Formats: sequence, C-alpha cells, structure tokens
Amino acid sequence: MTPATSASPRDPRRARRRRRISLLVAATCFASAWLVPSLGHGTIEEQRARLPPAAECEDEYVAGVWRSHTYSEVYRDWTVFTLTIRRVPGQPGQLVGTIQNHQWSGTPQDEEPPPCSHGGYDWIVSMDARGSVTPDNRVFFGGIGMWRLDEVRCQGGPGGYNLDNFTGVIDPSILEFQSVNNDGGRAVDEPAVFRRIRCPPVESAQSPTVNPRPPAFYPEMRGCGWL
Repeated sequence: MTPATSASPRDPRRARRRRRISLLVAATCFASAWLVPSLGHGTIEEQRARLPPAAECEDEYVAGVWRSHTYSEVYRDWTVFTLTIRRVPGQPGQLVGTIQNHQWSGTPQDEEPPPCSHGGYDWIVSMDARGSVTPDNRVFFGGIGMWRLDEVRCQGGPGGYNLDNFTGVIDPSILEFQSVNNDGGRAVDEPAVFRRIRCPPVESAQSPTVNPRPPAFYPEMRGCGWL
C-alpha cells in the first residue's frame, strides 16, 4: 500500500501572482469590449458625409423621412435605415410610422450594394413603429409587432431579426436626429445619425448621396455594439 502524503501548504506569493494575472486579463477584456464598438461603426463625420442634403419643412421638424447610412467594421456590412415618421392627429407628441433596414455585405468602399457574390447578402426588412417626442426635441422611435422581409437580392434573408429602437435628440438647426439604436441583440447603444430627406406626406425616399458636412457629435458609449 502506498503511504498517504499530506498536501503542501499553499504559497501565498503564488496566490497573489495568480490574482494579479486574473485582474489584468479581466481589465484587458473590459477595455476591448469598450473600445471595439467605437471602432466598428465609423465616425459621425463619415456617417454625415454619406447622407443627402436635409429637407426643410415649414413648421415641422419631426415628421417626414429620415435616413442613416453606416458601415460596420466588425460585421463588414452596410446598413441604411429609413424612418418614416408621422405625428398622431390630435396628439402631436405621439409618433407612428415605419422603420426600414436595407443591409448588405461588402467592403468599406461598397457604399452602394455590390454585385452578388458567393457568401454575400443583400436584403431589406421593415416593421411598423411608434414613439414620442418631448418639447425639448428628445425622440424615441421603435419597432412594434412583427418584422417583414420585403426583399432578398442576394442569398437568403436574415433567419431572425430584432426590432430596432432609436433614442436621441433632433437638432432643428441642421435637421438631424442624433441617435443610438438598441435592439436587444447586435445593436447596443449603436450610434446612428439620421438626416431628414423628405417632408411629409411621403411615399418613398431618394438613395443616399455624398454631402460632406463638418460635425462633432458622438453619443456616449455604454455597451458592446457587436453583441
């Protein structure tokens, strides 16, 4: 029979070294999670440069068609959101309308959808939406009900889709909706700059065109935009 041996006492210095290493790894992971979202969706200046000129509508700065145009370095795809917003008759602080998302895979140079390629995708989804606006121009506009697959141009559409929810402030002086999107999945405080491109009533909107404008707004990051 092999005699039993007693366990050697734990080395306190080794335990401290392990704790320090664990803390360093945790801090590195947290820093990466904080920085990657800001690197993944381009700058506000870049987003603004892709948008068409703003539409000025008499006595109205909320209702109309609003558009954003962003690129994700993380997912290597483009997203063009189009918000069609209407005020509820008799309740000017309440909003209704639709959200459309046109998304395609591509490089940073593919500001318009490229020809279909193996493994690439290009699809359009939409959803009904409602929201509100406060006297100080703070806006919430989010999807409700079921999302719809409107068009598939390359490969298949998304297997699932989380409803988008935009929160932010409209700046009437430049007709921009400076927002973040939260969908409970991939988008966590994801910045999106919208410019109003058409006055109400509307049926469609023009495609984005380049129109550089100097800007300086970036929403505070509080989450991981790729989750």
